[in-house]
Amino acid sequence: MENPGGDGKFQVKLTQKSIVKAINLSPERHHKLALSNLDLLSGRFPVTYLYLYQAPLVNNFSSIVESLKNSLAKTLSYYYPFAGRIIEDPDTSEALIICDNTGALLVEGQANLPLRKLDLYKFNDSLEGKLVSIHSNYSHFPVQVQVTNYTCGGVSITFTFDHALGDASAFAMFLSSWSQIAQNMPLSCIPDLGRNLRPRLPPTYHPCFDEIFVKCTLQEIRNIPQTNILLKRLYFVDASSINKLQTLASADGIKRTKIEAFSAYLWKIMATSIDKSHAKCKMGWLVDGRGRLNASTSMSNYIGNLLSVAFEEASVIEIKQGSIADIASNVHEAISKVTNEAHFLDLIDWIECHKPGMMLPKVVLGREGPALVLSSGRGFPVTELDFGFGSPVLGTVSSIIEKSGVGYMNQRQSARSDGSWIVSAILWPELAAALESDSVLQPLSISHLQI
Repeated sequence: MENPGGDGKFQVKLTQKSIVKAINLSPERHHKLALSNLDLLSGRFPVTYLYLYQAPLVNNFSSIVESLKNSLAKTLSYYYPFAGRIIEDPDTSEALIICDNTGALLVEGQANLPLRKLDLYKFNDSLEGKLVSIHSNYSHFPVQVQVTNYTCGGVSITFTFDHALGDASAFAMFLSSWSQIAQNMPLSCIPDLGRNLRPRLPPTYHPCFDEIFVKCTLQEIRNIPQTNILLKRLYFVDASSINKLQTLASADGIKRTKIEAFSAYLWKIMATSIDKSHAKCKMGWLVDGRGRLNASTSMSNYIGNLLSVAFEEASVIEIKQGSIADIASNVHEAISKVTNEAHFLDLIDWIECHKPGMMLPKVVLGREGPALVLSSGRGFPVTELDFGFGSPVLGTVSSIIEKSGVGYMNQRQSARSDGSWIVSAILWPELAAALESDSVLQPLSISHLQI
């Protein structure tokens, strides 16, 4: 199979497909695993990560692929639900993970260009459908990997997960374990696969949850009305820009985090890009529940979804006129409302009261006006993701979502290890133009990767 493209355009020929199954899987691990309440909040969106590697010293693509297959098979024996299938239970109409070792899909590809010729900035135009694609004939595999070889000897790996399997923290643990196994290192964590997030009896929650979240079907999620939030971009943010924003955000004497400062900056830029028919806009932040619940020590290795989202609405005029410090203070207060045990217990109970079905924030479905959600990948492995042939020069989210009701940005450390960031974004055109008219977010280029 070869992707279309004219002369000189990036093309990838898919050369081989393999099914990788867990090895040494004990019989008791062949069972059904019910999704937790917070798994129902995932939207079943595909989650994809893109990693680029320079040509290894021993440049043998076949041996690299075989090594990845062998280490993946061993990793799946620890994370056996990732080798299963996700189906709808005919009795309850709820999704189930069938842990039957169907396996993970691994696809090999051959690119027609060297890494340095990739247009990393305009993800839609250059990479989508080539380095990141969901193979419809293999959609029953909740884990799909594509390993692509370049004419320079470099390699890219894309990892795509069904969001029902877990969240970014869960996928970070899976990929870290895979890397450690590939290097014959001991595992840094033993995954907790129990999904033991139980509602209280009787379930109870604050009425505000009815205003934030809504019950919906998987079909409704897949048929989100078409919006102009279509541009997928990759940006580079220099460490000096981040530090400057943090200084501005802390001008009132209270030190704000880099994420709070960056959020304040984004919110001000967003306010300039909104149609005049909207008097208000929202920002949102994904919040990890690990460490928020009482059993924080036992939840640190939890595999599944343990996310909520904080939202804050403000008038466009208020954001335009406010200082970075003022807005950062509002960001801090909004996130603080969610970073506690009571919020997550209420959320689990709210979902319990609205099952069966999927649940999502109304904003994500595009029902709440202009909004931008920011996710921090601060703890996600980048340079650490060495599979035995060197550390990556890039590790980032690379979304393949076709429709979005909300703008989205994901931040993580760059592979330069100098405090700079890589930001993956899904934006509407006016917001992209406003961001790029300033110098903080620079369109990502190969020169930023130092290759």
